[in-house]
Amino acid sequence: MTTTDRPLDSWPEHGDTLYENAPCGFLTTLPDGRIVDVNRTLLHWLGYTREEVVGERYFSDLLTVGGRLYHETHYAPILLLKREINGIALELARSDRTRLPVLIASTVESDPEGRPLLVRTMLFDARERRSYETELLRARREAERERERLRRINATLQATLLPPALPRVPGLEVDAYYHIASTDEVGGDFYDLFPARAGTWGLFLGDVCGKGARAAAVTSLVRYTLRAAAIYDPDPAAVLTTLNTALLDESNSDARAPFCTLVFGTVTPDLASGNVEVRFASGGHPPPILVRSDGSTGYLPTVGGQLIGMLRAPRLAEHTVVLAPGDTLLLYTDGVTEAVVSGDEHERFGEERLLEHLRTASPTSPGEAVGAVRAVLDALGSGVQDDVALLALRAPG
Repeated sequence: MTTTDRPLDSWPEHGDTLYENAPCGFLTTLPDGRIVDVNRTLLHWLGYTREEVVGERYFSDLLTVGGRLYHETHYAPILLLKREINGIALELARSDRTRLPVLIASTVESDPEGRPLLVRTMLFDARERRSYETELLRARREAERERERLRRINATLQATLLPPALPRVPGLEVDAYYHIASTDEVGGDFYDLFPARAGTWGLFLGDVCGKGARAAAVTSLVRYTLRAAAIYDPDPAAVLTTLNTALLDESNSDARAPFCTLVFGTVTPDLASGNVEVRFASGGHPPPILVRSDGSTGYLPTVGGQLIGMLRAPRLAEHTVVLAPGDTLLLYTDGVTEAVVSGDEHERFGEERLLEHLRTASPTSPGEAVGAVRAVLDALGSGVQDDVALLALRAPG
Protein backbone atom coordinates (compact mmCIF):
# COMPACT_ATOMS: atom_id res chain seq x y z
CA MET A 1 0.00 0.00 0.00
CA THR A 2 1.39 3.39 -1.00
CA THR A 3 1.02 6.56 1.04
CA THR A 4 -1.53 7.86 -1.44
CA ASP A 5 -3.70 4.76 -0.82
CA ARG A 6 -3.55 4.99 2.96
CA PRO A 7 -6.91 5.90 4.61
CA LEU A 8 -7.04 9.35 6.11
CA ASP A 9 -8.23 8.05 9.51
CA SER A 10 -5.12 5.85 9.82
CA TRP A 11 -2.75 8.82 10.12
CA PRO A 12 -1.68 9.60 13.71
CA GLU A 13 -2.79 12.87 15.26
CA HIS A 14 0.11 15.22 15.77
CA GLY A 15 -1.34 18.59 16.69
CA ASP A 16 1.37 19.33 19.24
CA THR A 17 4.10 18.28 16.83
CA LEU A 18 2.68 20.48 14.08
CA TYR A 19 2.49 23.41 16.47
CA GLU A 20 6.00 22.99 17.83
CA ASN A 21 7.73 22.31 14.49
CA ALA A 22 5.59 24.44 12.19
CA PRO A 23 7.43 26.30 9.40
CA CYS A 24 6.44 29.53 11.16
CA GLY A 25 6.75 30.86 14.68
CA PHE A 26 3.83 30.89 17.14
CA LEU A 27 3.62 33.14 20.16
CA THR A 28 0.94 33.65 22.80
CA THR A 29 1.01 36.64 25.13
CA LEU A 30 -1.18 38.31 27.70
CA PRO A 31 -2.75 41.64 26.72
CA ASP A 32 0.19 43.45 28.35
CA GLY A 33 2.61 41.55 26.07
CA ARG A 34 4.00 39.02 28.58
CA ILE A 35 4.83 35.74 26.80
CA VAL A 36 2.92 32.69 28.04
CA ASP A 37 3.66 30.24 25.23
CA VAL A 38 6.05 29.92 22.27
CA ASN A 39 6.70 27.12 19.81
CA ARG A 40 10.01 25.40 19.19
CA THR A 41 10.43 26.95 15.73
CA LEU A 42 10.51 30.48 17.12
CA LEU A 43 12.84 29.48 19.94
CA HIS A 44 15.21 27.99 17.37
CA TRP A 45 15.12 31.20 15.31
CA LEU A 46 15.88 33.34 18.36
CA GLY A 47 18.42 31.06 20.03
CA TYR A 48 16.64 31.02 23.38
CA THR A 49 15.37 28.21 25.61
CA ARG A 50 11.73 28.06 26.61
CA GLU A 51 12.65 28.90 30.21
CA GLU A 52 14.40 32.10 29.06
CA VAL A 53 11.28 33.33 27.28
CA VAL A 54 8.02 32.04 28.77
CA GLY A 55 6.99 34.13 31.76
CA GLU A 56 10.29 36.02 31.69
CA ARG A 57 9.99 38.26 28.65
CA TYR A 58 7.51 40.48 26.89
CA PHE A 59 6.90 40.38 23.16
CA SER A 60 8.55 43.78 22.75
CA ASP A 61 11.70 42.35 24.37
CA LEU A 62 12.17 40.17 21.31
CA LEU A 63 12.20 43.14 18.96
CA THR A 64 14.95 45.50 17.84
CA VAL A 65 14.96 49.05 19.21
CA GLY A 66 13.10 50.40 16.19
CA GLY A 67 10.66 47.49 16.33
CA ARG A 68 9.90 48.16 19.98
CA LEU A 69 9.11 51.77 19.25
CA TYR A 70 6.80 50.82 16.39
CA HIS A 71 5.15 48.10 18.50
CA GLU A 72 4.37 50.43 21.38
CA THR A 73 3.20 53.39 19.28
CA HIS A 74 1.39 51.64 16.44
CA TYR A 75 1.18 47.86 16.49
CA ALA A 76 -0.18 47.26 20.00
CA PRO A 77 -2.75 50.13 20.00
CA ILE A 78 -4.12 49.18 16.57
CA LEU A 79 -4.29 45.50 17.55
CA LEU A 80 -6.30 46.22 20.70
CA LEU A 81 -8.59 48.50 18.72
CA LYS A 82 -9.22 46.24 15.72
CA ARG A 83 -8.57 42.89 17.47
CA GLU A 84 -6.68 41.71 14.36
CA ILE A 85 -3.69 42.87 12.34
CA ASN A 86 -1.84 41.23 9.43
CA GLY A 87 1.30 41.47 7.35
CA ILE A 88 3.37 43.83 9.50
CA ALA A 89 7.13 43.78 8.86
CA LEU A 90 9.32 43.85 11.99
CA GLU A 91 12.75 42.64 13.03
CA LEU A 92 13.45 40.23 15.88
CA ALA A 93 16.60 40.54 18.00
CA ARG A 94 18.29 37.14 18.36
CA SER A 95 20.27 36.06 21.38
CA ASP A 96 23.52 36.59 19.44
CA ARG A 97 22.39 40.20 18.67
CA THR A 98 21.78 39.53 14.99
CA ARG A 99 18.51 40.51 13.39
CA LEU A 100 15.81 38.37 11.85
CA PRO A 101 13.27 40.08 9.56
CA VAL A 102 9.76 38.68 9.98
CA LEU A 103 6.18 39.28 8.88
CA ILE A 104 3.72 39.21 11.77
CA ALA A 105 -0.02 38.58 12.07
CA SER A 106 -1.85 38.78 15.41
CA THR A 107 -5.37 38.24 16.67
CA VAL A 108 -6.93 38.96 20.08
CA GLU A 109 -8.94 36.34 21.99
CA SER A 110 -11.54 37.79 24.35
CA ASP A 111 -13.46 36.48 27.35
CA PRO A 112 -17.28 36.22 27.33
CA GLU A 113 -17.54 39.88 28.40
CA GLY A 114 -15.41 40.97 25.44
CA ARG A 115 -12.32 41.82 27.47
CA PRO A 116 -8.94 40.93 25.88
CA LEU A 117 -7.69 37.63 27.23
CA LEU A 118 -4.82 36.45 25.01
CA VAL A 119 -2.96 37.62 21.93
CA ARG A 120 -2.09 34.92 19.37
CA THR A 121 0.74 35.86 17.03
CA MET A 122 2.12 34.11 13.97
CA LEU A 123 5.58 35.05 12.64
CA PHE A 124 6.97 34.25 9.19
CA ASP A 125 10.67 34.23 8.33
CA ALA A 126 11.12 37.10 5.83
CA ARG A 127 14.84 36.72 5.14
CA GLU A 128 14.34 35.54 1.59
CA ARG A 129 11.76 38.26 0.99
CA ARG A 130 14.12 40.86 2.44
CA SER A 131 16.90 39.55 0.23
CA TYR A 132 14.59 39.77 -2.79
CA GLU A 133 13.55 43.31 -1.87
CA THR A 134 17.17 44.33 -1.38
CA GLU A 135 18.11 42.91 -4.77
CA LEU A 136 15.09 44.60 -6.33
CA LEU A 137 16.10 47.92 -4.79
CA ARG A 138 19.66 47.46 -6.02
CA ALA A 139 18.43 46.68 -9.52
CA ARG A 140 16.12 49.69 -9.45
CA ARG A 141 18.93 51.99 -8.37
CA GLU A 142 21.17 50.56 -11.07
CA ALA A 143 18.42 51.13 -13.64
CA GLU A 144 18.02 54.73 -12.45
CA ARG A 145 21.76 55.31 -12.77
CA GLU A 146 21.72 53.82 -16.26
CA ARG A 147 18.72 55.92 -17.20
CA GLU A 148 20.44 59.07 -15.92
CA ARG A 149 23.55 58.16 -17.91
CA LEU A 150 21.39 57.71 -21.02
CA ARG A 151 19.75 61.08 -20.38
CA ARG A 152 23.13 62.77 -20.25
CA ILE A 153 24.18 61.06 -23.47
CA ASN A 154 20.92 62.09 -25.15
CA ALA A 155 21.28 65.67 -23.92
CA THR A 156 24.85 65.83 -25.23
CA LEU A 157 23.82 64.34 -28.57
CA GLN A 158 20.84 66.69 -28.82
CA ALA A 159 23.09 69.67 -28.18
CA THR A 160 25.38 68.68 -31.05
CA LEU A 161 22.42 68.81 -33.44
CA LEU A 162 21.64 72.44 -32.63
CA PRO A 163 23.76 75.57 -33.04
CA PRO A 164 25.46 76.48 -29.74
CA ALA A 165 24.33 80.09 -30.27
CA LEU A 166 22.69 82.10 -33.01
CA PRO A 167 25.02 84.49 -34.86
CA ARG A 168 24.67 88.26 -34.69
CA VAL A 169 23.20 89.41 -37.99
CA PRO A 170 23.42 93.13 -38.85
CA GLY A 171 19.94 94.54 -39.47
CA LEU A 172 18.16 91.51 -37.96
CA GLU A 173 16.94 90.41 -34.54
CA VAL A 174 16.69 86.66 -33.90
CA ASP A 175 15.76 84.25 -31.12
CA ALA A 176 15.27 80.47 -30.90
CA TYR A 177 14.18 77.80 -28.46
CA TYR A 178 14.11 74.01 -28.32
CA HIS A 179 11.58 72.20 -26.11
CA ILE A 180 12.47 68.60 -25.21
CA ALA A 181 9.34 66.50 -24.68
CA SER A 182 11.22 63.48 -23.29
CA THR A 183 14.77 63.17 -21.99
CA ASP A 184 14.74 59.45 -22.76
CA GLU A 185 15.03 59.87 -26.54
CA VAL A 186 16.78 62.23 -28.92
CA GLY A 187 14.28 64.21 -30.95
CA GLY A 188 14.45 64.94 -34.66
CA ASP A 189 13.61 68.67 -34.63
CA PHE A 190 16.31 71.13 -35.73
CA TYR A 191 17.00 74.74 -36.70
CA ASP A 192 19.95 76.87 -37.77
CA LEU A 193 20.98 80.34 -38.95
CA PHE A 194 24.30 80.74 -40.76
CA PRO A 195 26.11 82.96 -43.31
CA ALA A 196 25.55 81.79 -46.88
CA ARG A 197 26.99 84.51 -49.14
CA ALA A 198 28.02 88.10 -48.64
CA GLY A 199 25.01 89.96 -47.21
CA THR A 200 22.83 86.85 -47.26
CA TRP A 201 22.13 84.40 -44.46
CA GLY A 202 20.64 80.96 -44.63
CA LEU A 203 18.07 79.65 -42.18
CA PHE A 204 16.15 76.44 -41.81
CA LEU A 205 13.84 74.71 -39.36
CA GLY A 206 12.42 71.23 -39.67
CA ASP A 207 11.44 67.90 -38.19
CA VAL A 208 12.87 64.49 -39.07
CA CYS A 209 10.48 61.57 -38.87
CA GLY A 210 11.07 59.41 -35.79
CA LYS A 211 13.19 59.63 -32.66
CA GLY A 212 16.33 58.12 -31.22
CA ALA A 213 19.71 57.41 -32.77
CA ARG A 214 18.31 57.00 -36.28
CA ALA A 215 16.60 60.40 -36.16
CA ALA A 216 19.78 61.97 -34.78
CA ALA A 217 21.84 60.56 -37.65
CA VAL A 218 19.37 61.87 -40.23
CA THR A 219 19.22 65.26 -38.51
CA SER A 220 22.99 65.53 -38.68
CA LEU A 221 22.92 64.61 -42.38
CA VAL A 222 20.21 67.22 -43.03
CA ARG A 223 22.02 70.05 -41.24
CA TYR A 224 25.37 69.55 -42.94
CA THR A 225 23.81 68.98 -46.37
CA LEU A 226 21.76 72.17 -46.12
CA ARG A 227 24.74 74.26 -45.06
CA ALA A 228 26.92 72.90 -47.85
CA ALA A 229 24.21 73.23 -50.51
CA ALA A 230 23.39 76.81 -49.48
CA ILE A 231 26.99 77.92 -49.96
CA TYR A 232 27.06 76.39 -53.45
CA ASP A 233 23.64 77.71 -54.51
CA PRO A 234 21.48 79.56 -51.92
CA ASP A 235 18.30 79.31 -53.99
CA PRO A 236 15.81 77.74 -51.51
CA ALA A 237 14.25 75.31 -53.96
CA ALA A 238 17.69 74.21 -55.20
CA VAL A 239 18.87 73.61 -51.63
CA LEU A 240 15.84 71.45 -50.83
CA THR A 241 16.30 69.53 -54.07
CA THR A 242 19.90 68.75 -53.11
CA LEU A 243 18.77 67.57 -49.67
CA ASN A 244 16.04 65.44 -51.20
CA THR A 245 18.60 63.68 -53.40
CA ALA A 246 20.87 63.09 -50.40
CA LEU A 247 18.05 61.55 -48.36
CA LEU A 248 16.97 59.32 -51.24
CA ASP A 249 20.56 58.13 -51.65
CA GLU A 250 20.61 57.37 -47.94
CA SER A 251 17.43 55.34 -48.23
CA ASN A 252 18.96 53.15 -50.93
CA SER A 253 21.28 51.68 -48.29
CA ASP A 254 18.62 51.48 -45.58
CA ALA A 255 15.14 49.97 -45.79
CA ARG A 256 13.83 52.71 -43.50
CA ALA A 257 13.80 55.69 -45.81
CA PRO A 258 14.55 58.93 -43.90
CA PHE A 259 12.31 61.90 -44.63
CA CYS A 260 11.49 65.22 -43.01
CA THR A 261 9.39 68.34 -43.18
CA LEU A 262 11.41 71.49 -43.59
CA VAL A 263 11.43 75.23 -44.25
CA PHE A 264 14.61 76.61 -45.82
CA GLY A 265 15.14 80.25 -46.61
CA THR A 266 17.61 83.03 -47.25
CA VAL A 267 17.57 86.28 -45.32
CA THR A 268 18.90 89.52 -46.78
CA PRO A 269 18.73 92.59 -44.52
CA ASP A 270 18.73 96.02 -46.20
CA LEU A 271 20.54 98.27 -43.79
CA ALA A 272 19.50 101.40 -45.68
CA SER A 273 15.73 100.86 -45.55
CA GLY A 274 15.57 98.56 -42.52
CA ASN A 275 13.61 95.98 -44.52
CA VAL A 276 14.53 92.28 -44.49
CA GLU A 277 13.83 90.11 -47.50
CA VAL A 278 13.13 86.44 -46.78
CA ARG A 279 12.96 83.93 -49.63
CA PHE A 280 11.94 80.47 -48.56
CA ALA A 281 10.67 77.12 -49.76
CA SER A 282 8.70 74.63 -47.72
CA GLY A 283 8.91 70.86 -47.89
CA GLY A 284 5.62 69.81 -46.34
CA HIS A 285 6.20 71.93 -43.22
CA PRO A 286 3.63 73.99 -41.29
CA PRO A 287 3.50 77.55 -42.62
CA PRO A 288 5.41 80.33 -40.82
CA ILE A 289 3.46 82.99 -38.91
CA LEU A 290 3.94 86.67 -39.75
CA VAL A 291 3.24 89.31 -37.10
CA ARG A 292 3.20 92.78 -38.65
CA SER A 293 4.22 95.88 -36.74
CA ASP A 294 0.55 96.99 -36.65
CA GLY A 295 -0.42 93.79 -34.80
CA SER A 296 -2.02 91.98 -37.75
CA THR A 297 -1.11 88.29 -37.65
CA GLY A 298 -1.49 85.49 -40.17
CA TYR A 299 0.03 82.42 -41.77
CA LEU A 300 2.19 82.81 -44.87
CA PRO A 301 1.01 80.86 -47.94
CA THR A 302 3.34 77.88 -48.39
CA VAL A 303 1.02 75.68 -50.43
CA GLY A 304 2.83 73.40 -52.82
CA GLY A 305 5.66 72.00 -50.72
CA GLN A 306 5.97 68.23 -50.42
CA LEU A 307 7.90 66.05 -47.95
CA ILE A 308 11.66 65.92 -48.42
CA GLY A 309 13.11 62.43 -48.93
CA MET A 310 9.92 60.74 -50.16
CA LEU A 311 9.64 61.54 -53.89
CA ARG A 312 12.28 61.63 -56.59
CA ALA A 313 11.08 65.06 -57.78
CA PRO A 314 8.97 66.74 -55.06
CA ARG A 315 6.99 69.83 -55.90
CA LEU A 316 8.68 72.83 -54.27
CA ALA A 317 7.20 76.30 -54.45
CA GLU A 318 9.23 79.33 -53.42
CA HIS A 319 7.80 82.34 -51.58
CA THR A 320 9.17 85.74 -50.77
CA VAL A 321 8.17 88.02 -47.92
CA VAL A 322 9.58 91.41 -46.99
CA LEU A 323 9.71 92.22 -43.31
CA ALA A 324 9.23 95.92 -42.76
CA PRO A 325 10.71 97.47 -39.63
CA GLY A 326 8.86 95.99 -36.64
CA ASP A 327 7.63 92.84 -38.45
CA THR A 328 8.31 89.42 -36.90
CA LEU A 329 8.41 86.01 -38.60
CA LEU A 330 8.00 82.86 -36.51
CA LEU A 331 8.90 79.32 -37.66
CA TYR A 332 7.93 76.31 -35.55
CA THR A 333 7.61 72.53 -35.67
CA ASP A 334 4.29 70.73 -35.25
CA GLY A 335 4.96 69.54 -31.70
CA VAL A 336 3.02 72.56 -30.46
CA THR A 337 0.03 72.29 -32.80
CA GLU A 338 -0.19 68.52 -32.31
CA ALA A 339 -0.10 68.81 -28.50
CA VAL A 340 -3.04 67.35 -26.58
CA VAL A 341 -5.40 69.80 -24.90
CA SER A 342 -6.97 69.21 -21.46
CA GLY A 343 -6.09 65.53 -21.29
CA ASP A 344 -8.29 64.68 -24.29
CA GLU A 345 -6.13 62.65 -26.66
CA HIS A 346 -8.49 63.46 -29.52
CA GLU A 347 -8.32 67.25 -29.14
CA ARG A 348 -5.21 68.95 -30.48
CA PHE A 349 -4.07 72.50 -29.83
CA GLY A 350 -4.13 73.18 -33.56
CA GLU A 351 -3.07 75.95 -35.91
CA GLU A 352 -5.99 78.26 -35.19
CA ARG A 353 -5.36 78.33 -31.43
CA LEU A 354 -1.68 79.05 -32.03
CA LEU A 355 -2.48 81.90 -34.39
CA GLU A 356 -5.05 83.39 -32.01
CA HIS A 357 -2.62 83.14 -29.11
CA LEU A 358 0.04 85.07 -31.02
CA ARG A 359 -2.52 87.60 -32.20
CA THR A 360 -3.48 88.22 -28.59
CA ALA A 361 0.13 88.33 -27.38
CA SER A 362 1.14 90.85 -30.09
CA PRO A 363 4.89 90.20 -29.71
CA THR A 364 7.17 93.12 -30.50
CA SER A 365 10.43 91.15 -30.54
CA PRO A 366 11.64 87.65 -31.45
CA GLY A 367 12.09 86.94 -27.75
CA GLU A 368 8.45 87.82 -27.05
CA ALA A 369 7.24 85.67 -29.95
CA VAL A 370 9.25 82.69 -28.70
CA GLY A 371 8.13 83.42 -25.14
CA ALA A 372 4.46 83.42 -26.18
CA VAL A 373 4.78 79.90 -27.61
CA ARG A 374 6.78 78.74 -24.60
CA ALA A 375 3.88 79.89 -22.40
CA VAL A 376 1.59 77.63 -24.45
CA LEU A 377 3.97 74.69 -24.00
CA ASP A 378 4.10 75.27 -20.25
CA ALA A 379 0.31 75.44 -20.05
CA LEU A 380 -0.13 72.22 -22.04
CA GLY A 381 2.37 70.39 -19.82
CA SER A 382 2.43 66.65 -20.46
CA GLY A 383 0.12 67.18 -23.42
CA VAL A 384 3.20 68.21 -25.43
CA GLN A 385 4.22 64.76 -26.63
CA ASP A 386 6.78 65.75 -29.27
CA ASP A 387 9.77 68.06 -29.34
CA VAL A 388 9.25 71.65 -30.47
CA ALA A 389 11.73 73.90 -32.27
CA LEU A 390 11.13 77.65 -32.57
CA LEU A 391 12.99 80.24 -34.64
CA ALA A 392 11.90 83.91 -34.79
CA LEU A 393 13.38 86.82 -36.72
CA ARG A 394 12.44 90.50 -36.82
CA ALA A 395 13.33 93.56 -38.77
CA PRO A 396 14.36 96.07 -36.09
CA GLY A 397 11.82 98.86 -35.70
